[in-house]
Amino acid sequence: MARQHHINITREFPVPVERLFSHLSEHENLERLFAPARIIRLSSGTDARNGVGSARTIKPYPMPAFVETVTAYHENKLVEYRITKGSPLRNHFGRMTFDSLGAHASRVEFDIVFEGKFPGAGAVFWFILNRGITNGLADLADDKEFLADRA
Repeated sequence: MARQHHINITREFPVPVERLFSHLSEHENLERLFAPARIIRLSSGTDARNGVGSARTIKPYPMPAFVETVTAYHENKLVEYRITKGSPLRNHFGRMTFDSLGAHASRVEFDIVFEGKFPGAGAVFWFILNRGITNGLADLADDKEFLADRA
């Protein structure tokens, strides 16, 4: 039986939850968190551009591309997604939960679980994802352009 890996990262930002959600729910903006992977939107959702049914291709260098599809979407609250095609992972589930901490502050929590399809894959992806998301969120928290738009 494959080992289940779990990533849980929380970060607070001095911007309204609407701003944080708008930025992180946009597929293309996730490249900052999953660098050096390339992310390309495949389709928009049924009720919202980044909502349920929207899909993205993720191409993590030098691995083959895979597809993630949004399975739950509640504006300014929640985005859930699963890998739906390709990948050296299985039983993958990702969730971004957003909370307002007042008029000018918010928090995002990434929660991801998965198993590797072959020995060692899960541990490698855990390391890459954990580091990428942590560093990407720190980079976003230091981004003067992102922080300047606090309204």
